[in-house]
Amino acid sequence: MIYTLTDPEKVRALFGNWEETMITSCLQQVMGTLYVTDPVCPQSVMALLGDFAFFAGRPCRELAESKRSGFLILVPQNEAWAQMIEACFPGRCRRVTRYAIRKDTVFDRDHLRSLKNRLPVGCTLQRIDSTLYDQCMANAWSRDLVSVFPSKDAYLRDGLGMVVTENGEIVSGASSYTRYREGIEVEVDTRRDHRRRSLATVCSAALILSCLDLGLYPSWDAQNLWSVRLAEKLGYTFSHEYPVYEVE
Repeated sequence: MIYTLTDPEKVRALFGNWEETMITSCLQQVMGTLYVTDPVCPQSVMALLGDFAFFAGRPCRELAESKRSGFLILVPQNEAWAQMIEACFPGRCRRVTRYAIRKDTVFDRDHLRSLKNRLPVGCTLQRIDSTLYDQCMANAWSRDLVSVFPSKDAYLRDGLGMVVTENGEIVSGASSYTRYREGIEVEVDTRRDHRRRSLATVCSAALILSCLDLGLYPSWDAQNLWSVRLAEKLGYTFSHEYPVYEVE
């Protein structure tokens, strides 16, 4: 049986020194949910937030198979968990590589301002407000900029995002995919027909500057090498590759 854990201290040690802000969000009870099979003395745990499920502790088939319906990215703590996931979803999971970015970046504000100022003529840079939130939600490509928060009010209270608009439409954005007490996990998206215009660079630089002004850390994790290159342009440093499993 799967239980929702209400006392995160019971599983904190199971995650060890895993540097992942979405796990931190769950442990801080800011966003996300922790699931266990033993609520009294858990030996295994799944941290679920947005499209991500992180598995730690002793490999447990019941937890691995408890994923919600739809697309999910399963992140194993180690190879034993990876083997468990593969065994639970034979032929249904795809092992892919993600790229961890160091979380101790000291940003060069002048450099970020210079990147922010590359906004093309005819475009406008704006912070996501109530109206722009609705526009983000209305388009499939931009929904992840705001949709992991449980409501519009929650995003406007705890989230932070910058978008570029052109002719009144959002064409690119950088926003808080999730939030933890000390910072955010960055999400970056650009409409397909507006890529290669440096819009993602502009939005990301503006978002990082806004985070720094608020005393928040903008954590970055890369889905692909393009995202790694963008992160490095902004001042981040690559850390390491790690495997995840995409499951429909």
